[in-house]
Amino acid sequence: MPFEPRPATDNEETMAKTIQLDQGSGGRAMHELVAGLFVRAFANEHLLELNDSALLEMEGCRLAMTTDSYVVDPVIFPGGDIGSLAVHGTVNDLAMRGARPLYLTAGFILEEGLSLDLLERVVVSMGEAARTAGVLIVAGDTKVVPRGKADQLFINTAGVGVVPRGLRIGGQYACPGDAVLVSGTIGDHGMAVLCKREGLSFENEILSDSAPLNGIIGLMLDHTPHIHVLRDPTRGGVATTLNEIALQSGVGIQLREEAIPVADDVAGACEMLGLDPLYIANEGKVLVILPESSVEGVLSVMRDHPLGRKACRIGSVVAEEPGRVFLRTRIGGHRLIDMLRGEPLPRIC
Repeated sequence: MPFEPRPATDNEETMAKTIQLDQGSGGRAMHELVAGLFVRAFANEHLLELNDSALLEMEGCRLAMTTDSYVVDPVIFPGGDIGSLAVHGTVNDLAMRGARPLYLTAGFILEEGLSLDLLERVVVSMGEAARTAGVLIVAGDTKVVPRGKADQLFINTAGVGVVPRGLRIGGQYACPGDAVLVSGTIGDHGMAVLCKREGLSFENEILSDSAPLNGIIGLMLDHTPHIHVLRDPTRGGVATTLNEIALQSGVGIQLREEAIPVADDVAGACEMLGLDPLYIANEGKVLVILPESSVEGVLSVMRDHPLGRKACRIGSVVAEEPGRVFLRTRIGGHRLIDMLRGEPLPRIC
């Protein structure tokens, strides 16, 4: 008897016509929304690259430009807050194209009744983060919405930086034979926010890794310009980010489970909650894809920087299985690592 698809329920039809939390997770649902709506409506050569920032040629200058919005809950979490996170995330998106970040803008959506003390704490933190990262916040906007129409405050940013001539960095440039590096332990930010939100406590408090990466990336590029891909694995974690790169470049990526660095407390929290650290957000880590000949030198530079002490190699780029990511397990198994499905951690950045 031929297969007959089950008719969609009323609830499923309603969900198909409304925005769901999954579509903000950084995973497959978000990618389908972006490709099916925004990319189709706004299509141009810069947007179609689908990198963290656009690379623009203007009157002899190479500029990187990006934008982002921050809705993290809670707005203050161990290791950071929404203000410093907004600066770090924007600076990092520029740095992922090899840019030297220069200028940011900041827009604030404030809920009626928001504590002025809380707002001042966030704004002061944001200013300190900008000074540490070496960028200026040069323009902004403020809007207030009625009580109950937002959740305390949201921040939108834009950023501009300068990209040196000769750099060719983007998710589409990974090549078979390249190595995959990561600058340190994964999953710290997502688990710090989740534990604070849910009131979970462990022997050692889990801190967000939120940090500006332009300093360490600048040193890496001073050492060698021959880096193919830089990407900070935020929403959707390392697994989803590497899937994006594999699709952009048309390559396969193989990871080694025993090589992936995860802090003991993060690993314990993930095990207790049934989560996989590969899918948990990071806000101060960078994935680096580069030729085999540059691995040892770049790892040495990374490990000499405070944000790269635990940098290591976690895998390789291969020609087989283009568009897919695989994990070689500790016991010798071979497991497909797909994009994030569902929304385990909403409002994480």
